[in-house]
This record gives sequence, C-alpha cells and structure tokens, in this order.
Amino acid sequence: MKKKGGKELPAISTASLPDVIFMILFFFMVSTTMREEEVLVKYQLPNATEVQKLEKKNLVSYINIGVPVTHMQARYGTAPQIQLNDSYKTAKDIGDFIAAEREQMDEADRIYMTVSIKADRYTKMGIITDVKQELRRANALKISYASLEAEGY
Repeated sequence: MKKKGGKELPAISTASLPDVIFMILFFFMVSTTMREEEVLVKYQLPNATEVQKLEKKNLVSYINIGVPVTHMQARYGTAPQIQLNDSYKTAKDIGDFIAAEREQMDEADRIYMTVSIKADRYTKMGIITDVKQELRRANALKISYASLEAEGY
C-alpha cells in the first residue's frame, strides 16, 4: 500500500454563486420599502417630555409644515408651507387629502386613522390652528404631533 500525499483538495465550484447572489439581491429588492414621498419643507422638531411612539405606522398620514427647502424657496418664498404628499397645499386642501387617505385604507382601519403633524418648532400657531380646524371639519380627530424626546427626562 502506498500513501498518496501529493493530492490537493479539489477546487470549490463557484458556478452557482451568481445565482445565489441574484436571489439574495431579488429578496432585498422585494422586501425593502422605499420612502414614499419627498420632504419639501425643512423642519426642526420641538422637544417633548411625554413621548409615545406610534404603533401602526400604516394607519398614519403625515402633514409636514415648515419653510420650503432651499431649491424651492425661489418659487415659494421663505414663509412656512403645508406639504401634503409630494406638493405644497393650502389648509383648504386638507379635507380632500384626508378623504383620499381614507379611501386607501381598509374600511375596518379607517376609524384608527391618525394624522401626524410634523411642524417646525418656529412655525406660528396660526398655521397649526388652521390645519387643526380643517382636520376637525374632515372628521380626522386623532392627531399626533411629531417631536424629539427631550434630554434628561
């Protein structure tokens, strides 16, 4: 009997490696959600001491209020604007926005709809009050105000 010590390990076949990488890439492309809307206003959220996270984010509709981003200031100025989805609107358009958001939800979930207001900390209360009045007219009574958790609490 003769021992064969000169043999090397066989090379690992990499023929199926591109298929595996493609399947992983496809999985992440399908399962990842992209940002649905572009933020067109700048806002610095106020601090709060009593913060509670929203649990079902698919039932939340967002209203952004703040100064337009730099590339939009030439057209809209530096006064605070209301952003609904991907465009600037007035407070009068909030009723149509709420109706459209409700139509996208299941009928059973419509009663749990929450409107989250993301307003700049320096926004005047007049704009916030106008938004709240229009939400009241649209019967959107669950309102959440976005904020940052204050340090030290």
